[in-house]
Amino acid sequence: MYIKRTVEKAIKECGLSFSCIVIYGPRQVGKSTTVNEIFGDKYRKVTLDDTDDRLLAEQNPKLFLENYGYPLIIDEIQKVPKLLDEIKKIIDEKREQWLKNNEPRQLLYILTGSNRFELQEGIADSLAGRCGVVEMASFTMAEKCGYESNVFNPDLNVLYGIERSGRKYKTRKEIFEDIFTGGMPDICTGVAKRDIYFKAYINTYIEKDILKLIAVSSELQFRNFLSVLALRTAQELHYDEIANSVGIDVRTCKKWLSILQTSGIVYLLQPYMANVSKRIIKSPKIYFMDTGLCAYLCKWQSAEMLSDCAMSGAFFETFVVSEIVKNLQAHNIEAKDYLYYYRDIDQKEVDLLYVTADALYPIEIKKSVSPAKPTKNFSVLSKFNMEIKTGLVIDTCDKIRPINENAYSIPVYLL
Repeated sequence: MYIKRTVEKAIKECGLSFSCIVIYGPRQVGKSTTVNEIFGDKYRKVTLDDTDDRLLAEQNPKLFLENYGYPLIIDEIQKVPKLLDEIKKIIDEKREQWLKNNEPRQLLYILTGSNRFELQEGIADSLAGRCGVVEMASFTMAEKCGYESNVFNPDLNVLYGIERSGRKYKTRKEIFEDIFTGGMPDICTGVAKRDIYFKAYINTYIEKDILKLIAVSSELQFRNFLSVLALRTAQELHYDEIANSVGIDVRTCKKWLSILQTSGIVYLLQPYMANVSKRIIKSPKIYFMDTGLCAYLCKWQSAEMLSDCAMSGAFFETFVVSEIVKNLQAHNIEAKDYLYYYRDIDQKEVDLLYVTADALYPIEIKKSVSPAKPTKNFSVLSKFNMEIKTGLVIDTCDKIRPINENAYSIPVYLL
């Protein structure tokens, strides 16, 4: 069963502007399935998981591309990055031909890859200005429910419009079931059992993506590293603390985290600075992009246990942040250009800031309904000399409600 993805529109729009599209994302989030849904009846497809095709592409990339022609979908492109130089040559030749004959530009290649860490340098060197890049993540809550999902906007009028669209209310219990399950397509569509799937996913991810980038002797340490990070989701990132917990040096910790970040497993939310005060905490906060994977790594055995545990607030915050990040990614928008958090050395904190050119939207994230004094730190943002918009408190309430003149409660199911 195919579930419609929000990112389809961004992929199609890139196809109108570029001769090549590169689609990144963690393993098994539905890149190939989505591409096949959009282009499968018009484009040939080859996967570099196939040993014979990969060998030909490595030994003679020009012959490989001549053999398959175009338009062409190439899956797992990171396995043979030398193909990128040949693709560049073909695109440049075709662009000269189109310009000479006054012909419209065509989409020649669609490339999918699960390891941006390996590919990003090759893309920057070979296909800069020649390709559109789209990042995919696992399902959002809206996609799982079959809702139309416009780009996230914290404006209250926009959120009222979503509420009027008829979305079904989700209880706290249902929300934590979503958090526990996560958004991996095979789990959400019932193809695979959750625990069996994540066990195999971690093994496959380490074997196929990680061991090429770290020492083989470090495999067990890397598995421990994943679990240690999962236990710190929604917390400030302190490399020395994590390194000490795992038994590695800080340099190795930073390298491994960079691999997870560029592979789309984790997201680092940066503190908002605006060059105003040195009293602001400078460490980013870390969030897992799939809460189901994070819960599995933390060894929580049920949604009920997760809802009642000491980490439930951190998981709810991770869920909200990852939903917003995935929404922006699906619309091909850089989340880092809009999303930040605030905390200073006096421990005054705002969970999330949505920042525009001249305004700040403060957002608090609370798992409970009607939390006590959720907006108490919003006033500290006045130091930035920007307009402070109506704030949001995202929680498990049933409908949008005013808290005070400066903030409203927003049900998490409207994300």
